[in-house]
Amino acid sequence: MTIIVSGRVQGVFFRVATKEKADELGVKGFVRNELNGSVYMEAEAEEDILSEFIKWCKSGPPRAQVQHAEVMLGEEKGYTTFTIQR
Repeated sequence: MTIIVSGRVQGVFFRVATKEKADELGVKGFVRNELNGSVYMEAEAEEDILSEFIKWCKSGPPRAQVQHAEVMLGEEKGYTTFTIQR
């Protein structure tokens, strides 16, 4: 899945919290900040796990204010870990 969240999602530890949640659930992929202020993610896992991860992304960590979450099917890339990209 490709997930793009926008709102107050940078400067609120969104990427760190996303990695923690991904590691907790067993999601593989990455998260990075975009220049436009959004956060971009690619995530791979079983469907039920992805559903839980997406649900979390729509609210994010406590200090975040997610205004919009765009979720799109993506191409499976075979990620083995979940990383924070800079």
